[in-house]
Amino acid sequence: MNPITEKQSQKWPLLFLFSVAILVMLIGVICSLKWGQAYVSWRTLFEAVTYQGSDKAHLYIQTLRLPRAIMACIVGMQLALAGMLTQLTTKNPLASPHIFGINAGASLAVVIGLVVLPHFGNFGLIGFAFVGAALSALLIWSLAGAGRQQYVRLALAGITIHFLMSSLTEGFIIMNQHATDSMIFWLVGSLNQAGWPDVRIILPFFVGGMVLFGLMLPAFKLLLLDDDIAAGLGQRVNIVRGVSIMLVIVLAGSAVALCGPIGFVCLLVPHIARAMIGPHLHILGPMTALLGGILLVYADFLSRFIAFPFESPVGIVTAVIGAPYFIYLARKQGGAK
Repeated sequence: MNPITEKQSQKWPLLFLFSVAILVMLIGVICSLKWGQAYVSWRTLFEAVTYQGSDKAHLYIQTLRLPRAIMACIVGMQLALAGMLTQLTTKNPLASPHIFGINAGASLAVVIGLVVLPHFGNFGLIGFAFVGAALSALLIWSLAGAGRQQYVRLALAGITIHFLMSSLTEGFIIMNQHATDSMIFWLVGSLNQAGWPDVRIILPFFVGGMVLFGLMLPAFKLLLLDDDIAAGLGQRVNIVRGVSIMLVIVLAGSAVALCGPIGFVCLLVPHIARAMIGPHLHILGPMTALLGGILLVYADFLSRFIAFPFESPVGIVTAVIGAPYFIYLARKQGGAK
């Protein structure tokens, strides 16, 4: 077959998959806007999203449900892409910012920030999250050291730091209950309080992270190679890996600061994307981001009905979905060896 014809024949299935993914995400957003604690008619929904009405029902959708749905899309996309980059950087299919302690470091820093500087604001909390995530990443990398067993030590160090940071976070909350009572939902991972200010805060990090990922995509392909082969080709693998870790910190840190450490999105989604379209990074990245947005939008929608009419943290739903899949992946990797 002609190579050009073959590429065109592969193009249409991919376009179909991306189109379906976008459609599924839009349906999830519509469901998130339509159903919840308060009844909303289709006419009211249409008037609200087109800003043709300004009564109480319209304002309810415009100021509560709409920013929450947008936030779910953005945070899901950021966490999924951060998970894919973590797996790519560490060459570990079971890696994620959550399991490797980066999210736990960000969470500890945010809790400390809320206690020490309670009026610092969400933008300041993102700064705390970045510092915590960066310190966790540096600590994990320094504990892992170098050499052929580096990636095994990375996994062990990451899990150790995750439990250490989580324990410190819980201890800090117990000792400062008066300042952290409102954080229970946040610690499980919640979008309940998401509003337009949160969307405006996270949007620059989301756009900047996606632009940086696109610019670095040719370089990130080096991480698919063995380190010795990449070094033999004259490539600076450590610099590329450092940029990748920095991008993980930006994407995961900003998401954790605003919505808490939502688990398993980082781990689950990259595997689903690879199963759908293969390991080709130039299409794997966008599909991973889309699927992350889809998962979190639907998880947030389902979380409203767990204890209806009361709200539940979205982290409960992602944990219920992700934990069995993590066990399956762990058994699969163990069987492969």
